Amino acid sequence: MDNGILQVTLSNPQGHVTGIQYNGIENLLEVNNRESNRGYWDLVWGGDGIKRKKGLLDRIEATNFAVIEEHEEQVELSFTRTWDSSLEGKVVPLKIDKRFVMRSGPSGFYTYAIFEHLQGWPAIGIGNIRMAFKLNKDKFHYMAIADNRKRFMPLPDDRLSNRSQVLAFPEAVLLVNPIEPQFRGEVDDKYQYSSESKDIRVHGWICRNPAAGLWQITPSNEFRSAGPVKQYITSHVGPTSLNVLHSTHYAGADLILNIEDGEPWKKVFGPIFVYLNSLSHGGDFQKLWEDANKQMMTEVQGWPPNFLASKDFPKSDQRGNVSGRIVVHDRYVNDKSIPAKGAYVGLAPPGDVGSWQRECKSYQFWTSANEDGYFSFNNVRPGNYNLYAFVPGFIGDYKYDNVIAISPGSQANLDDLVYEPPRDGPTIWEIGIPDRSAAEFFVPDPNPKYINKLYVNHPDRFRQYGLWERYAELYPDEDLVYSVGVSDYRKDWFFAQVTRKKDNSTYRGTTWQIKFKIDNLDENGTYKLRLALATANVAQLLVGVNDPSKNPPLFSTGVIGKDNTIARHGIHGLYYLYNVSVPGSLLLKGNNTIFLTQTESISPFQGIMYDYIRLEGPPSLKS
Repeated sequence: MDNGILQVTLSNPQGHVTGIQYNGIENLLEVNNRESNRGYWDLVWGGDGIKRKKGLLDRIEATNFAVIEEHEEQVELSFTRTWDSSLEGKVVPLKIDKRFVMRSGPSGFYTYAIFEHLQGWPAIGIGNIRMAFKLNKDKFHYMAIADNRKRFMPLPDDRLSNRSQVLAFPEAVLLVNPIEPQFRGEVDDKYQYSSESKDIRVHGWICRNPAAGLWQITPSNEFRSAGPVKQYITSHVGPTSLNVLHSTHYAGADLILNIEDGEPWKKVFGPIFVYLNSLSHGGDFQKLWEDANKQMMTEVQGWPPNFLASKDFPKSDQRGNVSGRIVVHDRYVNDKSIPAKGAYVGLAPPGDVGSWQRECKSYQFWTSANEDGYFSFNNVRPGNYNLYAFVPGFIGDYKYDNVIAISPGSQANLDDLVYEPPRDGPTIWEIGIPDRSAAEFFVPDPNPKYINKLYVNHPDRFRQYGLWERYAELYPDEDLVYSVGVSDYRKDWFFAQVTRKKDNSTYRGTTWQIKFKIDNLDENGTYKLRLALATANVAQLLVGVNDPSKNPPLFSTGVIGKDNTIARHGIHGLYYLYNVSVPGSLLLKGNNTIFLTQTESISPFQGIMYDYIRLEGPPSLKS
């Protein structure tokens, strides 16, 4: 494909991007890699009889090529592969159509893919779907993910065994003898460059000589799984640019895309715009990042693109719109309903309250409410949806019970939606901020031996490697004790309740204490402990009141979560909310202690992160 600005070479019939020629650079992709390992779609899958723990990698090599559209303004190419029984166990049982579109004007090209599972085909589970580019390692050394997350990166050779030391897992290495001395002593780990879905609009790499940038622009997240704050990997040493469209990272098995035996299913992933830019007269190479952001806004404003040929991607006049307002009514905060400022509002397939964060088979549409609680959705695909929401500053999830049917050209105008967050009585005390994240708690400085310089004095300080080990260093003899009214959660509440490493390299669970006073006790009333968790990884939380040895405890979560957020330098995964009834008879007038015990202790990465904890008095208690 050639539009006079850039040339893109694809393998026929496999449909891999083998070359990108631009700005005098013969190939922006890594020419030392096999042609199938330069620019490609792939997925990780499993099915009946597939025993490999992490599933099988399918590089999605097509078997048929067709020109769908070709004229002066545009070309659209199709690379397809259709499964049949002779391929059982070898490739994923799907019909896959990879599309590439080049237009006469833009400095770039579009790619999207249509995945289809036909009736009668075997069951599968998909853990990962992505578009990847392996860039020329001699050219691209500077990576940019966000305004405050961009840097020169180590070289791929720096991760070789003679130049690095593998740390607690293969993805994380300590650079001990890098080619460029500036990286010596740094940790490199691809998970340090994850981002929330809502923030992955544009990211890429820059070549300084000649100045050129390659960017992946994602104007819409309608095809991504699990809502706006689901975390995805973006880019990493390689230089590798990823566009992860579905993954189980920071969620675990709950987000395997399971398609049942014989179940018909179809979904369009993309389009993504692969954008190339350059500096015509020298200057600061950072301007390439600024220009990529401007192009991203152009693509967002032009969504959905009406020039794609596939009938499976509805154009703007085939979509509908929804608008409304959401307010919050919590009588212990305000007698009147207040606007749900900054609420995340979403349309997702009908389901239970909060089901959107585990939904991955269909489409989701998310937006934020303005200061007055108003929101709107434009260009929603036809279908049936529930409206969901969660509001920073309040616990729990909202669901609008009526199904919203979207048809071409439809406009649904909703009356004021009232969210009443869980609440039984007045707040006695609270710890943290209800925002589904543990970021407000104490995140320690990393071990000086394991630094990523990008995150020194950075808001995302939680992305440093090895922070789980700092807990035992800060609490060498006794576990955390938090005194309500004295302690400050920003300084005194460790961001993750992790296991404690023992001298023989085994681990044990930990018990945290919350100490508080009750002067006006209602022994016959029922108090409520709200436990909002930001993530859990093979953890079990037991709750005891004043007697930690009581068996059974007052409450147990059971073993929950496979988010792996602690190891992957996240600050949240899946959200959990537990509402624990505490009989007044278990409390004492005066001093009390709640014991929070995390029991599971095989590895350093088991544990939980709290979002927010609140103790409420009985309804009879005055505010």
